[in-house]
Amino acid sequence: MKTSSNLEKSLEEGRFVVTAELGPPTSANPEPIRKKASLLKDHVDAFNVTDGQTAVARMSSWAAGLIAKEEGLEGFIVQMTTRDRNRLALQMDLLGCSALGVNNVLCLSGDHISFGNHPEAKTVYDLDSVNFVNMVKKMRDEGKFQCGDDIKGRAPEFFIGAAANPFAYPLEVRPLRLEKKVRAGVDFIQTQCVFNLDKFEKWLEMVRDRGLHEKVDILAGITPIKSLGAARYMQKNVPGIDLPDSVIERLSGAPKGKRADEGIKIAVETVERVREMQGVNGVHLMAIEWEEAVPRICDAIR
Repeated sequence: MKTSSNLEKSLEEGRFVVTAELGPPTSANPEPIRKKASLLKDHVDAFNVTDGQTAVARMSSWAAGLIAKEEGLEGFIVQMTTRDRNRLALQMDLLGCSALGVNNVLCLSGDHISFGNHPEAKTVYDLDSVNFVNMVKKMRDEGKFQCGDDIKGRAPEFFIGAAANPFAYPLEVRPLRLEKKVRAGVDFIQTQCVFNLDKFEKWLEMVRDRGLHEKVDILAGITPIKSLGAARYMQKNVPGIDLPDSVIERLSGAPKGKRADEGIKIAVETVERVREMQGVNGVHLMAIEWEEAVPRICDAIR
């Protein structure tokens, strides 16, 4: 094992792991974090705290994650984006997080600033996500900063994650993008939400053809849908989401008061499908302000 991460240990042991997403508030109030942590506790192997998702100013990932840890939630995965930090700031945050006992990181480029509530803000993008992964690997394995200087003392210890979207066009480029991250040193991948299982299977086939499933742990993204309106919005307005009409039809056919239950049922069925696919090592639950759904899904799939 590269780190003392419980997530790495679980994957090393061959367990089908479950991680979940926790979104921080747009305030300094810690109570929403504590409430969400209580919902996820004892149900997931690790949890992500998002880093300014949708380019909206929120409590920082590392701070919200430490609050969740205080509530007994295990397996903190800190998210960091290159959208808002240059390589100097990223390395400073990595050192600080490691010093505080955080040993999982998800390296992202981040949602574009135009999606959020500060569209006039300047983006950074000093590094892309591939180079970000490589920088963390060199800090961990070689004890060196990105500039080449030695880290004098203990190097940061991270199980390194990144994201992948099997549904973005052109589809044949997606495995090549993943391969770049594998070569850069990524340890685990969390994918975009899986609704189109046929396309996801095709992506996995291309991933297996390149032998990438033997070099990186893949967690399939799963998002339960609470309402028909949410499904229609995601289908039409969220970039990178491939939500088939069949999902809309299932939610439409459910009684109005039972559509949330149907959304959870679809999520559970998706987990059951992907866990049978060669190359999938777990799932990442992204309930998007519906953390109450996570225990129900976990109870159904365990």
